[in-house]
This record gives sequence, C-alpha cells and structure tokens, in this order.
Amino acid sequence: QMRLVESGGGLVQAGDSLRLSCAASGRTFGTYALGWFRQTPGKEREFVAALDWSGDTQYSDSVKGRFIVSRDEVKNIGYLQMNNLRPEDTAVYYCAGRYAGEATLPVSYDYWGQGTRVTVSS
Repeated sequence: QMRLVESGGGLVQAGDSLRLSCAASGRTFGTYALGWFRQTPGKEREFVAALDWSGDTQYSDSVKGRFIVSRDEVKNIGYLQMNNLRPEDTAVYYCAGRYAGEATLPVSYDYWGQGTRVTVSS
C-alpha cells in the first residue's frame, strides 16, 4: 500500500505561485512514478504533470512552462511548483502513484491522495 497526502493548496491571485506537496508512505517514488492531476466539478480528472522513475517529465500543454514537477527521494515527497497561476488553474489537485502504464491516464495510477484545493482569483 502507498499512502499519499497532498498539502499546499489555497486561495491566490492570478500571477501568484504555489507549491503543492505530496507526502508518500508505504512505498517510495523510486518504485512508483509520480503524477499530478486536477479536477473541477462536472469534469473528468485532467492530467497535469508526471515524473517517472528515470527523472523524465511530462506536462499538459496548459501548464507547460509554468508548472514544474519534482521529488525529494530522501524525504519521499513529490512536489508541483505552480507559477504564473491563472483563474483556469482553479481545481482540486491530486497526486498519484503509478507502477506502470501511460503517465497521462488516470487509470494507470494505483494510489491517489485525497486532493488539495487551489483557487486562483482574477
């Protein structure tokens, strides 16, 4: 089992930055690749960013150049640095752990956190 706990969400203004954290226990990010997704009411969970075992990253087009995914392997914490936030980034953000499969698909992920809410005002 892998337990994931997100933190760092909040209310910010457009143009501000936030860093989300994803603390893992039970399994490590060396074994499970890290993914970040977000969801708004009435919509499907949307891929945001992923960091695989070798350190390769993927980003959705909507966040590329503004968000950075990383991990601290010693602390077993994943991060999502979000810069130049926009109102359309408002969502509940989830981190997830993936043992295999396509990084951009929610179905590939085995473990999920409870989510942290990010609200960006204009």
